This record gives sequence, C-alpha cells and structure tokens, in this order.
Amino acid sequence: MRVFVTGATGFIGSAVVRELIEAGHQVVGLARSDKAAAALMAVGAEVHRGGLDDLDSLRDGAASADGVIHLAFKHDFADFAAAAVADSLAIEAMGAALEGTGKPLVATSGTLMLAPGTLGTEKDASSQTTPRRSEEAALALAGRGVRSSIVRLAPSVHGEGEQGFVPTLIGIAREKGVAAYVGDGLNRWPAVHRLDASRLFRLALEKGDAGAVYHGVADEGVPFRDIAGVIGRHLNLPVASISREEADAHFGWISFAASTDNPSSSALTQKQLGWQPVHPALIPDLEQGHYFNN
Repeated sequence: MRVFVTGATGFIGSAVVRELIEAGHQVVGLARSDKAAAALMAVGAEVHRGGLDDLDSLRDGAASADGVIHLAFKHDFADFAAAAVADSLAIEAMGAALEGTGKPLVATSGTLMLAPGTLGTEKDASSQTTPRRSEEAALALAGRGVRSSIVRLAPSVHGEGEQGFVPTLIGIAREKGVAAYVGDGLNRWPAVHRLDASRLFRLALEKGDAGAVYHGVADEGVPFRDIAGVIGRHLNLPVASISREEADAHFGWISFAASTDNPSSSALTQKQLGWQPVHPALIPDLEQGHYFNN
C-alpha cells in the first residue's frame, strides 16, 4: 500500500514509518520542515510538504494514498481546545478525500479519555469532558465509505528517545528534588512500548474494521508509585507522597495524568488483530537506565 502518514517524524511516527517500510509498504510522510523531510528521505520514505493547518495539503496527501495513518497532534497544553479543533479538522479533511473508497484511515486517541477507576476496554466510549474529538471525527467516516478506526494509546508510550510523560516526570523530580506520587500512589497507568505500538498501527491499517476502536496497551496498569520509585532510585532522590491539593503545583500540566487511575485492557485488540506486545514493559524499560542518561 501507499500510506500517507502524518506525524511521521515524531517519536511514535518514526517507528510507524519504519514498521510500514519493513512490511513492504510505500510511505509518504507529512513534513513541515527541511529537517523533517531529510529524516523521511533517510529511511526511504517520500515527502509530502505541509502541516496540520494546511487542509488542502492534507486532502491531497490522502487522495494520492491507499490509506492514511494520522499521528500528528499539536501538543499545546496552553491552548488544548484549539489543538483539538485542528485535529478534528485534519481528520475530516483527509476523510473527505477517502470518502466512498473503502480505504483505511487510522487516527489516534488515548486511554486517558476513558472514565477513570475501572478497567477500560475498546467497547467503552471516550469521555465527553475533553475538547478532543478525534474519535468522533474518525469513526463518523465509517458511515461515509471510509474504513476508519481509532488506536487509543496508553499515556506512557515508552522507549529510548521518548520525550513525553516519563521524561517530564524525571525532569520534575530533578527540579523538585523528590520523586513524588499522589496520595497512596496506587493509581494506575497503562503503558506500551513504541515498537509494539507501531506494529499495532500497521495491523489496524492492514486489517482493521470500519468503526473499530483498538487499544495500544501492554501493561494494563502500573501503579504510579512504582514509576516514582524507579525514578527516585535512579536519580538517588527520596520518593514521597504528596496530597491531591499539592499535585497541581508540583506536577504542572501533567498533574491530571499523574493522579488519574487509568487501567486499560487490550484483550479485544489482541484477539481481533492478532497483536501481541513483545517488547519490554514500562518498569523493565526504565530499569535499563537510558531514560536517566541526560
């Protein structure tokens, strides 16, 4: 297949591009800069110039492809509502180009959008309290002749080179002099290695069902206290509980995720797509030490 990939040079997207090429697909990656274009060409992908706000470019990229994987997102937590709108518009633009073709479009969401405190499954609807509507935008396309599906990623998509939640927690611990958790620290984070996640995106593209939701989850729920414990040990810092009232000041923008109980299952995904996580789980990956080299 000729696959148009947005977010193709990101932490997850770059792994997806390699996964697709190794499986024999032809990849066209969206690139905003010369640096991104060079990175794509270096791994054997074609370059499609544009960005999330260039809807004509997105439509053209999708129209010339046999399928789309949409990973790009504006990670602007200062104006998350605007980022969410841009995401929905991008999905709708690419979906319009694929309408009536039966071609696949795989979009991205997260398990943090599920109701907290119970084991979330692929059958559970996302929360309506978040402005992000990627799921609704993508799944609506299934009724318009697009084989659209959603991959919900765990909050921790980990591996060497990550720049997301775990490195942020490490940076906060270094700054504050303590590896903290909220309350008893038993709130759980699901996790998945980025190489397992990249294979899931490929499988969803190749054989996912229209209107399906898949979960990129290997660890169903790692107690946050265990994550803090590894961070404290590797940084030689104390590990301590803080109250929910202290969490916002301590963790900043990541406070919500640091205190949320988000156990999630991928049992249905594994059964339906034959996907099996094989790469290191979160705690063993942290114990390797590469997260603490800088």
